[in-house]
Amino acid sequence: MASHMQNDSSAGFLHEFKSFATDAIHVGSEPEQWNSMDVVPPISLSTTFKQHSPGKHAGFEYSRSGNPTRNCLERAVAALDGAKYCLAVASGLAASLTITHLFKAGDGILSMNDVYGGE
Repeated sequence: MASHMQNDSSAGFLHEFKSFATDAIHVGSEPEQWNSMDVVPPISLSTTFKQHSPGKHAGFEYSRSGNPTRNCLERAVAALDGAKYCLAVASGLAASLTITHLFKAGDGILSMNDVYGGE
């Protein structure tokens, strides 16, 4: 009976995702990306990064626009969701603003009346 109960795509089920734990732990934290070869990605606490000259940085300029720690998180979440990209933001308002900036004049937005549960 157990062999008959296996996930079968012909029966409308997706095949079991067998590497969740591996992707959750390893994607985005490859030691080769760090000069120190850290096995666990270091947490970047810096808010600003040195620039070669104004507007010419080595990958990061200000922590709110990106940092090594967030890059690791975004790559891991994208891999777990089977997506090409992921964008991590600091708050629900930042997520809402990012989404609304994807629209152009004349686009419609369908929403419920209690999007924010603060009141």
